[in-house]
Amino acid sequence: MMGVDMPKIVAVDTDFEDNNLEEAMARDAGIEFEITRGRTARAVINGLLETGADAAVTSYAMFPREVFEACPNLKAVSRTGVGYDEIDVEAATEHGVAVCNVPGYGTEVVSDHAITLALSVLRRINELDADMRRGVWDYARTRPLGQCRGRVFGVVGMGEIGRAAAKKAAGMGFEVVCWSRSLKPGRRTPEGYPVLRLEELLQTADVVSLHTALTPETHHLINAERLALMKPDAVLVNTARGAVVDTVALAQALCEDKLWGAGLDVFEQEQPFDFDHPIMKAPHTVLSAHAAYWSEESGRELRERAMQAAIDAVQGRIPVDCLNPCVFDSSAR
Repeated sequence: MMGVDMPKIVAVDTDFEDNNLEEAMARDAGIEFEITRGRTARAVINGLLETGADAAVTSYAMFPREVFEACPNLKAVSRTGVGYDEIDVEAATEHGVAVCNVPGYGTEVVSDHAITLALSVLRRINELDADMRRGVWDYARTRPLGQCRGRVFGVVGMGEIGRAAAKKAAGMGFEVVCWSRSLKPGRRTPEGYPVLRLEELLQTADVVSLHTALTPETHHLINAERLALMKPDAVLVNTARGAVVDTVALAQALCEDKLWGAGLDVFEQEQPFDFDHPIMKAPHTVLSAHAAYWSEESGRELRERAMQAAIDAVQGRIPVDCLNPCVFDSSAR
């Protein structure tokens, strides 16, 4: 039976229909489990203090410095995703709080989605579908229609997802080039893809697919100046983080026919999403509601790994995907 001395994990504003899976894992581990809502720092603090949480599993809740200062009993924050820009890792480390994420869980499904968006824009699938539903049988209305072979697919960010997207694009007939902060232009990757300067990639590629993390250096990495470097018949795809792209500048480029199209799964503001944003009126766009990360298979893996990290942390084990394992050194606190 659970008791007051049992450790407690709290699901803080998670992005799932229910938390039955997490609750079952906690129960099997002999850990109490509760759910709180609200993603602002104040809501997070209130929920953690009211529940007496030892660890939090979260999707989009904010964990700035003030959360760690206000919640001295907190031992871990485990995010159900790869990115962790909502969490102040430096402040967490200073307060002895482990921060965990789930890298690699969505490699296949996110790269699948990136390729799908690219092809949907090139083939104008959404526009063809809309015509059919209006009773219009005339593919010529949506010309030009593109294909893979003969086009260059540029990958920006060659982590696991970027490499998977590159492999799939090459398999479909694209010529693949890439850029990454960790790779030296003028060389080739182990797979044989040429490494270009970012500006050169933007000038060369027919499809530019973004797979870089969001950092201060990559915020608005694709801005008006860099969009102007792209071919007027190029396609931009973003399944990384919304703020990697200046979306207002992108919408303007599309509306002015300075860019052919875009496939976006992530946006600078998502919760709540601004349905009056200029990108909603931009032509030749395929938009999805941050769905790239999700398949039933990847979703279960995501939830299990995030929850297991929290369980490990409160039971004194170093989680596999811990960003700051130094907090488990007794001298770190």
